[in-house]
Amino acid sequence: MNDLELTPPVFAILSSLIEERVGLCYTLQDQDLLVSKLSPRVLDLGFGSFLDYYHFLRYDPEGEREFAALVNALVVNETFFFREFTPLSVLVRDFVAPLVKSGRRPRIWCAACSTGEEPLTLAMVLAQHGLLDQVELIASDISSNALTRARSGEFSRRSLRQVPAPHLVARWLSVRERSVAIDAELLAAVRWQQLNLLDDSAIADLGPLDWILCRNVLIYFRDETAARVVNRMSRQLRPGGVLLVGVSESLMRFSTELRCEEHSGVFTYRKGPE
Repeated sequence: MNDLELTPPVFAILSSLIEERVGLCYTLQDQDLLVSKLSPRVLDLGFGSFLDYYHFLRYDPEGEREFAALVNALVVNETFFFREFTPLSVLVRDFVAPLVKSGRRPRIWCAACSTGEEPLTLAMVLAQHGLLDQVELIASDISSNALTRARSGEFSRRSLRQVPAPHLVARWLSVRERSVAIDAELLAAVRWQQLNLLDDSAIADLGPLDWILCRNVLIYFRDETAARVVNRMSRQLRPGGVLLVGVSESLMRFSTELRCEEHSGVFTYRKGPE
Protein backbone atom coordinates (compact mmCIF):
# COMPACT_ATOMS: atom_id res chain seq x y z
CA MET A 1 0.00 0.00 0.00
CA ASN A 2 1.29 3.47 -0.89
CA ASP A 3 1.36 5.81 2.10
CA LEU A 4 3.92 8.23 0.66
CA GLU A 5 2.90 11.87 0.44
CA LEU A 6 4.02 14.08 -2.41
CA THR A 7 3.97 17.58 -0.96
CA PRO A 8 3.62 20.62 -3.27
CA PRO A 9 7.28 21.72 -2.85
CA VAL A 10 8.59 18.23 -3.65
CA PHE A 11 6.14 17.90 -6.52
CA ALA A 12 7.51 21.17 -7.90
CA ILE A 13 11.15 20.05 -7.90
CA LEU A 14 10.40 16.53 -9.14
CA SER A 15 8.19 17.69 -11.98
CA SER A 16 10.77 20.34 -12.89
CA LEU A 17 13.49 17.70 -13.08
CA ILE A 18 11.37 15.54 -15.35
CA GLU A 19 10.52 18.47 -17.61
CA GLU A 20 14.15 19.59 -17.71
CA ARG A 21 15.36 16.19 -18.86
CA VAL A 22 12.62 14.84 -21.10
CA GLY A 23 10.17 17.71 -21.66
CA LEU A 24 7.08 16.10 -20.10
CA CYS A 25 5.05 18.76 -18.31
CA TYR A 26 3.11 17.90 -15.14
CA THR A 27 0.90 20.60 -13.67
CA LEU A 28 -0.64 20.59 -10.19
CA GLN A 29 -3.72 18.96 -11.74
CA ASP A 30 -1.49 16.04 -12.69
CA GLN A 31 -0.10 15.48 -9.19
CA ASP A 32 -2.10 12.31 -8.52
CA LEU A 33 -1.07 10.93 -11.91
CA LEU A 34 2.59 11.55 -11.15
CA VAL A 35 2.24 9.90 -7.74
CA SER A 36 0.77 6.80 -9.38
CA LYS A 37 3.68 6.62 -11.81
CA LEU A 38 6.45 7.33 -9.29
CA SER A 39 5.25 5.42 -6.23
CA PRO A 40 6.10 1.90 -7.44
CA ARG A 41 9.70 2.87 -8.12
CA VAL A 42 10.10 4.86 -4.90
CA LEU A 43 8.80 1.96 -2.83
CA ASP A 44 10.61 -0.78 -4.75
CA LEU A 45 13.92 1.02 -4.30
CA GLY A 46 13.32 1.39 -0.56
CA PHE A 47 13.17 5.18 -0.32
CA GLY A 48 11.23 6.62 2.59
CA SER A 49 10.00 9.70 0.74
CA PHE A 50 9.67 11.32 -2.65
CA LEU A 51 12.28 13.86 -1.53
CA ASP A 52 14.83 11.08 -0.97
CA TYR A 53 14.03 9.76 -4.43
CA TYR A 54 14.48 13.23 -5.94
CA HIS A 55 17.91 13.63 -4.34
CA PHE A 56 18.89 10.21 -5.67
CA LEU A 57 17.82 11.13 -9.21
CA ARG A 58 19.48 14.51 -9.10
CA TYR A 59 22.75 13.84 -7.30
CA ASP A 60 23.58 10.13 -7.01
CA PRO A 61 25.91 8.60 -9.64
CA GLU A 62 23.32 5.86 -10.15
CA GLY A 63 20.57 8.43 -10.62
CA GLU A 64 21.03 8.60 -14.39
CA ARG A 65 20.40 4.88 -14.75
CA GLU A 66 17.31 5.06 -12.55
CA PHE A 67 15.99 8.05 -14.47
CA ALA A 68 16.28 6.08 -17.70
CA ALA A 69 14.21 3.33 -16.09
CA LEU A 70 11.71 5.88 -14.75
CA VAL A 71 11.15 7.23 -18.26
CA ASN A 72 9.59 3.90 -19.21
CA ALA A 73 6.92 4.49 -16.55
CA LEU A 74 6.37 8.14 -17.46
CA VAL A 75 5.84 8.04 -21.20
CA VAL A 76 2.43 7.45 -22.74
CA ASN A 77 2.53 4.45 -25.09
CA GLU A 78 -0.86 5.08 -26.67
CA THR A 79 -0.65 4.08 -30.31
CA PHE A 80 -2.09 1.60 -32.77
CA PHE A 81 -1.88 0.59 -36.42
CA PHE A 82 -3.50 2.96 -38.94
CA ARG A 83 -3.89 5.79 -36.42
CA GLU A 84 -4.64 8.98 -38.38
CA PHE A 85 -4.16 6.94 -41.52
CA THR A 86 -5.20 9.44 -44.20
CA PRO A 87 -2.24 11.81 -43.67
CA LEU A 88 0.18 8.91 -44.15
CA SER A 89 -1.45 7.93 -47.44
CA VAL A 90 -1.51 11.51 -48.70
CA LEU A 91 2.10 12.19 -47.81
CA VAL A 92 3.40 9.01 -49.42
CA ARG A 93 1.43 9.74 -52.59
CA ASP A 94 2.06 13.50 -52.80
CA PHE A 95 5.52 13.85 -51.27
CA VAL A 96 7.51 10.63 -51.13
CA ALA A 97 6.54 9.19 -54.51
CA PRO A 98 7.51 12.37 -56.44
CA LEU A 99 10.85 12.53 -54.64
CA VAL A 100 11.63 8.94 -55.56
CA LYS A 101 10.55 9.57 -59.15
CA SER A 102 12.99 12.50 -59.30
CA GLY A 103 15.85 10.18 -58.39
CA ARG A 104 16.11 10.93 -54.67
CA ARG A 105 16.15 8.43 -51.81
CA PRO A 106 13.94 10.16 -49.20
CA ARG A 107 14.89 10.01 -45.55
CA ILE A 108 11.92 9.83 -43.15
CA TRP A 109 12.00 10.07 -39.36
CA CYS A 110 9.12 8.96 -37.14
CA ALA A 111 9.86 10.76 -33.86
CA ALA A 112 8.49 9.45 -30.56
CA CYS A 113 7.19 6.31 -32.29
CA SER A 114 6.29 4.52 -29.04
CA THR A 115 5.86 0.77 -29.69
CA GLY A 116 6.26 1.20 -33.42
CA GLU A 117 2.81 0.86 -34.96
CA GLU A 118 3.10 4.25 -36.70
CA PRO A 119 6.34 3.65 -38.64
CA LEU A 120 5.21 0.12 -39.46
CA THR A 121 1.94 1.46 -40.85
CA LEU A 122 3.97 3.91 -42.91
CA ALA A 123 6.12 1.01 -44.11
CA MET A 124 2.95 -0.80 -45.26
CA VAL A 125 1.86 2.24 -47.30
CA LEU A 126 5.34 2.62 -48.80
CA ALA A 127 5.37 -1.07 -49.72
CA GLN A 128 1.92 -0.75 -51.29
CA HIS A 129 3.35 1.94 -53.58
CA GLY A 130 6.49 -0.09 -54.33
CA LEU A 131 8.65 2.42 -52.47
CA LEU A 132 9.78 0.60 -49.32
CA ASP A 133 13.25 -0.29 -50.59
CA GLN A 134 13.74 3.20 -52.00
CA VAL A 135 13.27 5.07 -48.72
CA GLU A 136 15.30 5.28 -45.52
CA LEU A 137 12.92 4.98 -42.57
CA ILE A 138 14.08 5.89 -39.05
CA ALA A 139 11.93 5.48 -35.94
CA SER A 140 12.87 6.69 -32.48
CA ASP A 141 11.51 6.84 -28.97
CA ILE A 142 12.88 7.78 -25.57
CA SER A 143 11.54 4.59 -23.95
CA SER A 144 13.76 1.52 -24.15
CA ASN A 145 10.80 -0.68 -23.22
CA ALA A 146 8.70 0.70 -26.07
CA LEU A 147 11.50 0.11 -28.57
CA THR A 148 12.01 -3.45 -27.34
CA ARG A 149 8.36 -4.14 -28.05
CA ALA A 150 8.61 -2.46 -31.45
CA ARG A 151 11.64 -4.55 -32.45
CA SER A 152 9.90 -7.75 -31.38
CA GLY A 153 7.27 -7.35 -34.08
CA GLU A 154 4.60 -8.65 -31.71
CA PHE A 155 1.63 -6.48 -30.74
CA SER A 156 -1.61 -6.81 -28.82
CA ARG A 157 -4.95 -7.15 -30.57
CA ARG A 158 -5.76 -3.62 -29.35
CA SER A 159 -3.23 -2.37 -31.87
CA LEU A 160 -5.81 -3.21 -34.55
CA ARG A 161 -8.78 -1.42 -33.06
CA GLN A 162 -9.17 0.62 -36.24
CA VAL A 163 -8.76 -1.02 -39.65
CA PRO A 164 -9.33 1.43 -42.53
CA ALA A 165 -7.16 -0.66 -44.87
CA PRO A 166 -8.01 -4.37 -44.47
CA HIS A 167 -5.98 -5.25 -47.58
CA LEU A 168 -2.83 -4.07 -45.78
CA VAL A 169 -3.71 -6.15 -42.74
CA ALA A 170 -4.16 -9.22 -44.92
CA ARG A 171 -0.82 -8.65 -46.66
CA TRP A 172 1.45 -7.64 -43.80
CA LEU A 173 -0.03 -8.72 -40.47
CA SER A 174 -0.65 -12.14 -38.93
CA VAL A 175 -3.70 -11.76 -36.71
CA ARG A 176 -3.86 -14.30 -33.91
CA GLU A 177 -6.32 -14.88 -31.11
CA ARG A 178 -4.53 -12.58 -28.67
CA SER A 179 -1.75 -10.94 -30.66
CA VAL A 180 -0.71 -9.46 -33.97
CA ALA A 181 2.62 -10.06 -35.71
CA ILE A 182 4.17 -7.86 -38.38
CA ASP A 183 5.88 -9.23 -41.48
CA ALA A 184 9.65 -9.50 -40.96
CA GLU A 185 10.34 -7.56 -44.17
CA LEU A 186 8.63 -4.46 -42.81
CA LEU A 187 10.26 -4.78 -39.39
CA ALA A 188 13.71 -4.94 -40.99
CA ALA A 189 12.97 -1.88 -43.14
CA VAL A 190 12.87 0.39 -40.06
CA ARG A 191 15.97 1.61 -38.27
CA TRP A 192 15.00 1.75 -34.59
CA GLN A 193 16.82 4.19 -32.33
CA GLN A 194 16.50 5.46 -28.75
CA LEU A 195 16.42 9.27 -28.77
CA ASN A 196 15.41 12.08 -26.43
CA LEU A 197 13.68 14.91 -28.31
CA LEU A 198 15.43 17.43 -26.03
CA ASP A 199 18.84 16.15 -27.15
CA ASP A 200 19.74 18.63 -29.89
CA SER A 201 22.98 16.83 -30.80
CA ALA A 202 21.19 13.48 -31.20
CA ILE A 203 18.69 15.08 -33.58
CA ALA A 204 21.50 16.74 -35.51
CA ASP A 205 23.25 13.37 -35.82
CA LEU A 206 20.26 12.03 -37.76
CA GLY A 207 21.42 14.10 -40.70
CA PRO A 208 19.29 15.86 -43.34
CA LEU A 209 15.69 14.65 -43.54
CA ASP A 210 12.93 14.97 -46.10
CA TRP A 211 9.98 14.11 -43.88
CA ILE A 212 9.47 14.12 -40.11
CA LEU A 213 6.47 12.69 -38.29
CA CYS A 214 6.06 14.03 -34.76
CA ARG A 215 2.42 13.24 -34.09
CA ASN A 216 0.52 13.48 -30.80
CA VAL A 217 3.73 14.20 -28.89
CA LEU A 218 4.04 17.96 -28.54
CA ILE A 219 0.78 18.05 -26.52
CA TYR A 220 2.76 16.70 -23.56
CA PHE A 221 5.22 19.60 -23.68
CA ARG A 222 4.99 23.18 -22.52
CA ASP A 223 4.74 25.59 -25.46
CA GLU A 224 8.30 26.84 -25.15
CA THR A 225 9.62 23.27 -25.07
CA ALA A 226 7.50 22.28 -28.06
CA ALA A 227 8.73 25.32 -29.99
CA ARG A 228 12.35 24.40 -29.25
CA VAL A 229 11.78 20.85 -30.52
CA VAL A 230 10.02 22.06 -33.66
CA ASN A 231 12.80 24.53 -34.45
CA ARG A 232 15.44 21.85 -33.94
CA MET A 233 13.55 19.54 -36.27
CA SER A 234 13.07 22.24 -38.88
CA ARG A 235 16.84 22.68 -39.05
CA GLN A 236 17.15 19.01 -40.02
CA LEU A 237 14.64 19.27 -42.85
CA ARG A 238 16.00 19.70 -46.31
CA PRO A 239 14.56 22.60 -48.35
CA GLY A 240 11.02 21.60 -49.25
CA GLY A 241 10.97 19.02 -46.47
CA VAL A 242 7.80 18.39 -44.48
CA LEU A 243 6.92 18.09 -40.78
CA LEU A 244 3.67 16.32 -39.94
CA VAL A 245 2.04 16.67 -36.51
CA GLY A 246 -1.16 15.13 -35.16
CA VAL A 247 -4.51 16.14 -36.62
CA SER A 248 -5.47 17.85 -33.33
CA GLU A 249 -2.15 19.71 -33.06
CA SER A 250 -1.13 23.03 -34.58
CA LEU A 251 2.14 24.92 -34.84
CA MET A 252 0.49 28.22 -35.72
CA ARG A 253 1.09 29.62 -32.24
CA PHE A 254 4.85 29.08 -32.55
CA SER A 255 7.43 31.15 -34.31
CA THR A 256 8.75 28.74 -36.91
CA GLU A 257 10.25 28.94 -40.38
CA LEU A 258 7.88 26.20 -41.57
CA ARG A 259 4.92 27.14 -43.74
CA CYS A 260 1.51 25.58 -43.10
CA GLU A 261 0.02 24.05 -46.25
CA GLU A 262 -3.02 21.90 -47.04
CA HIS A 263 -2.88 18.87 -49.30
CA SER A 264 -6.05 16.85 -49.91
CA GLY A 265 -7.42 17.96 -46.56
CA VAL A 266 -4.18 17.20 -44.68
CA PHE A 267 -2.27 20.03 -43.03
CA THR A 268 1.51 19.88 -43.25
CA TYR A 269 4.40 22.18 -42.37
CA ARG A 270 6.87 22.65 -45.14
CA LYS A 271 10.34 24.15 -45.12
CA GLY A 272 10.88 26.75 -47.82
CA PRO A 273 13.60 26.68 -50.47
CA GLU A 274 17.06 27.94 -49.64
